[in-house]
Amino acid sequence: MGEQDEVRIGIIGGSGLYNMPDLHVIRTVEVDTPFGQPSDAFIIGELAGSVVAFVPRHGRGHVHTPSEVPYRANIYALKALGVEKVISVSACGSLREDLHPGDVVIPDQVFDFTKHRHSSFFGEGLVSHISVADPFCPGLSTLLADAVAAAGGNVHRGGNFITIEGPRFSTKAESRAFQAWGMDIIGMTACPEVFLAREAGLCYATMAHITDYDVWHETEEPVTVEMVIEQLNANISLAQEAIRRLVTTLADANYTCSCGDALRTALITDPRRIPPTTRERLALLIDPYLPNT
Repeated sequence: MGEQDEVRIGIIGGSGLYNMPDLHVIRTVEVDTPFGQPSDAFIIGELAGSVVAFVPRHGRGHVHTPSEVPYRANIYALKALGVEKVISVSACGSLREDLHPGDVVIPDQVFDFTKHRHSSFFGEGLVSHISVADPFCPGLSTLLADAVAAAGGNVHRGGNFITIEGPRFSTKAESRAFQAWGMDIIGMTACPEVFLAREAGLCYATMAHITDYDVWHETEEPVTVEMVIEQLNANISLAQEAIRRLVTTLADANYTCSCGDALRTALITDPRRIPPTTRERLALLIDPYLPNT
């Protein structure tokens, strides 16, 4: 792959995103990782003059539950492909009256309410305490919000995004509790994806499409799969146009962030005590920050 074909932008979302009139598919790539197989093969294509990598989060045909998505493999594979910036496209429920189905939220905070997921690449003899006070990349999030607005979307900049385990939807008691906690939108896949991206040194931003009012709203029907799919299908053109505009903008973007170097101050284990197998497994992530011996 020549320098002009280097992949720098990764997109995680539904398979419908790939059916873009401006996307020229170059190839399909399967990536092996130390954390197993990713959700599916990656689609590498040229869009607006840049090479991008797409992966369907739940696999083609939606075969992985939110808890079964191989988050570590997906993020590791994107890193291995050379990706530096990741756009997540996801569905979410609204926990606020003024956030309507059809709107798009670019969250700036996340609350992890999952229970059964691997939330870190680290462990097994190597400890890392990554900083995620601001979990989403501010610069990339700003550009993404601008792209959604330019594409004609009703975009909300910032918001608290709670991730629940799923795959079931919330009870009314849970939904009302999340509101009381100050959460704005609710979904099932933002965590641990956002944390793994930071550990991998990737800029990460989320385009969250509101599909429903969860189950708290007194005058709206509780969320159903049919409701989610219908609204997502209605928003697919918006998502595609926003991505196209963002990719165009990123070609000349010059924002400053610390995402790419986040591990520099996070590794705490004495390098001499790291097991060789662990060091080998995480070499892609940690080699820039460890001595050669």
